[in-house]
Amino acid sequence: MQNRVMLYSHDTQGLGHVRRNIEIARALVRERPTTDVLIVTGAPEAAYLPRPEHTDLVVLPPVSKNLQGEYTATTLDVSLTEILHLRGSLVAAAVSAFRPDLIIVDKEARGLQGELDQALAVAAHTIGFGTGRRTRLVLGLRDILDTAMTVRREWQNRRTVPTLRVSYDAIWVYGDQSVHDPLHEIGLPADLLARAEFTGYLSTGRHQSQAEPPAEKFVLGLVGGGQDGLRLAENFVETPMPNGHQGILVAGPYMPAEARERLQARAEQRPDLTVLGFVADPSALVAGASAVVTMGGYNSVCEVLASGRPGLIVPRVRPRREQAIRAEAMAARTHLDELRPDDLSPAALGSWLASVVEHENTRPDIDLDGLQRIPRLAADLLAAPVPNSKELADVIA
Repeated sequence: MQNRVMLYSHDTQGLGHVRRNIEIARALVRERPTTDVLIVTGAPEAAYLPRPEHTDLVVLPPVSKNLQGEYTATTLDVSLTEILHLRGSLVAAAVSAFRPDLIIVDKEARGLQGELDQALAVAAHTIGFGTGRRTRLVLGLRDILDTAMTVRREWQNRRTVPTLRVSYDAIWVYGDQSVHDPLHEIGLPADLLARAEFTGYLSTGRHQSQAEPPAEKFVLGLVGGGQDGLRLAENFVETPMPNGHQGILVAGPYMPAEARERLQARAEQRPDLTVLGFVADPSALVAGASAVVTMGGYNSVCEVLASGRPGLIVPRVRPRREQAIRAEAMAARTHLDELRPDDLSPAALGSWLASVVEHENTRPDIDLDGLQRIPRLAADLLAAPVPNSKELADVIA
């Protein structure tokens, strides 16, 4: 039987959301090759990322944050209200035309500032292409969102809990409950906790690039998309590399051009250092590195965990605490180490690298098998009885 799955992420900053959705798409298609996947994203750079078969993109007009923390249209000269209405209309049209059996929404139950409201209304009356039954909806959450106080405030302001009750069939947390439990921490009501599943980290089975890593031994620096990783990058390019090792820094596609040029100019002065810009799939570099220094983004951490290589997390601590909380949790439960940003220096990085480059691969004692579990969860959800109209009315009431 052919199924159709839609994956949505608003993607106002970085590539983390869409990269996570691409890995989920790959897992679904690998388990059931007749599955068609449509990824809806606000990141134009998604077009350059490797995708699995039977997977296509709808790229929404991008939105970004200005220096005051306010959302604005990135390209079009339109108001925020206009761009959100346009994006929301495009998502709703995609739901109506594609007729997905399952929609997985990343992080924001109502999308960016409610842009999904129209699509949620359409989905409530959409019959899936493959199942012939009402489209099912899942909210997919990272292992860590932010501090509990911040998440509770944001979910209240965004009416997340009422939206989950009315529109969503399940909540999937892409993590290990024994490492961090964001749902109990924020006090999610019992009826919604009953719909929640912890999938395990989306780590084992991630796509492995066919690109050959460098032949010589090397250590790797990752700064996510690069938009807020300049301080780590500047320290990495000044770090003394371990004996017999090259250093490779991936600056990321969003690092300002002037900053990246400064880093590359420094690399030209060091024969043991290379600075790369946009790398569509860093998995081969992560797997081939003797050690990895990285920020604390979800995907980067999952890739280092999958590789088994020594990793040092230098988290972002503002404006969100997500990466700092993840770094602390990983340092407590896995072989990964944490370096607080206040302690960051070339000497600190060099000392850590020298101490770990000869370490063997390590598999931590946490659940890394989310990519194997999600296809089963999807199949179970699509096979489960669909609430009838009276049950839905009782929930709404």
